Amino acid sequence: MTSTILLERPSITVSDFRCSAVPGEAPYAELHRRHSISYVRKGAFGYRCRGRSHELVVGSMLIGVPDTEFVCTHDHVCGDECLSFFLAPELVEAIGDRAQAWRVGAAPPLSELMVLGELAQAAADGRNDIGLDEAGHLIAARLVEVIADRPPQKANVTARDRRRAVETALWIDAHSSRPIELEDMAREAGVSPFHFLRQFSAVLGVTPHQYLVRSRLRHAARLLSEDDRAVTDVAYDVGFNDLSNFVRTFHRAAGVSPSKFRRTPRDMRKIFQERLDLN
Repeated sequence: MTSTILLERPSITVSDFRCSAVPGEAPYAELHRRHSISYVRKGAFGYRCRGRSHELVVGSMLIGVPDTEFVCTHDHVCGDECLSFFLAPELVEAIGDRAQAWRVGAAPPLSELMVLGELAQAAADGRNDIGLDEAGHLIAARLVEVIADRPPQKANVTARDRRRAVETALWIDAHSSRPIELEDMAREAGVSPFHFLRQFSAVLGVTPHQYLVRSRLRHAARLLSEDDRAVTDVAYDVGFNDLSNFVRTFHRAAGVSPSKFRRTPRDMRKIFQERLDLN
């Protein structure tokens, strides 16, 4: 595991994590020392905390709380990378310390969070003009809003189910710009569409099609954050075959239109400030 601190402020520290563990490597216990949110930008890994197991894939978020022991596992793939935000108690309190939101352990790939994860990654890469600390504040505020009322998902799944779901999620993300149907995904997983849908949803907390759409949104958010190609081109490049559907879907996820997401990071700051003022 290599860790690089990208930003260090009194209220927030941002680090880049790159894990080189290989499948089968013995896991070990670690301890969360601060509230944290880690955006999975590459790969996949398992996360065990407080008696619950999670499989995190690209677009997922690992959520840590202070003084909590956890274990990361690498049973399926290797080479995962995360952009991690460590929050001071004062910032958590300002955003809204809703215990149920912080103690879920992990968030599945949710479009409302993935687009901000890509905005933050673009900021980390120096490809937009929003501050990396501002991006972290936005993600934390949005996470509390989105997760607070989501009950933990319980499911009975085998180790084989987990491997199949994770490997197929990586395949979906890598091919998301192509037309992909449930039958294609199930064929890649090697099971019937009926069983694939149930297993994938139970392991990752979203349906295969939801993950496909959110992968497309994640790639779109990255392109919108990085370059000036036309919104229409972005829509078709990431796999949407209808511009109006892309604009509508992106707006529902990000709270702003694709053009505004690209054009006005200051507006994102204003949205965050308004949310803070409500607490």
